[in-house]
Amino acid sequence: MNKKKWEEFLDPYVQTVGELKIKLRGVRKQYQKKNLYPPIEFVTGRVKRLDSIKEKARRRGYKPSQIIEMEDIAGVRVMVQFVENIYDVLDILRVRTDFEIIEERDYINNQKSSGYRSYHVIIKYPIDTIDGHREVLAEIQIRTLAMNFWATIEHSLNYKYQGLIPLEIRERLNVTAQIAYALDREMSSIREEIQEAQLLFEGESELPEEDGKW
Repeated sequence: MNKKKWEEFLDPYVQTVGELKIKLRGVRKQYQKKNLYPPIEFVTGRVKRLDSIKEKARRRGYKPSQIIEMEDIAGVRVMVQFVENIYDVLDILRVRTDFEIIEERDYINNQKSSGYRSYHVIIKYPIDTIDGHREVLAEIQIRTLAMNFWATIEHSLNYKYQGLIPLEIRERLNVTAQIAYALDREMSSIREEIQEAQLLFEGESELPEEDGKW
């Protein structure tokens, strides 16, 4: 496909990410207006880069017609403060009627060998364009701030070493993954105190809702 064709192909994914971000950020604001602790800390999103799409298609042996089967071209990430909030967000997603959940992948209780933890929800999202109605596959990742910090570092190292991270670094990454998860557990042990303190100061300041690079 030429550049124009690729842009046309990705447009529905851009629309999907934009709409999901607005809706999920809206959930956070609804909690705040009711003076309730919001399970969502902030939301980011992105459409997979063209070179990443092509590389993944090459690795998996996809034909051009099969690229539409990729589940993470459109991606939204929901950041939460506590592990418990991951399941609060899941409860919210599971009762929504504006998209269909087609698969869930629990990398919290079943972490990857690298130490990666997150909860992935694959959805089928309906959109309307001037060319008609269609459904787009998208991935919603839910993770704590500690999990996200670790995953961002691991992603950078994977990029640097093209997926072949040296053994020593991989072992140290695995150790830090356990440390990050221990931090999450410790913070959960004083979660009620933290949430009460944050509600007292709710509205004083807002965290930015900027989109980051995945």
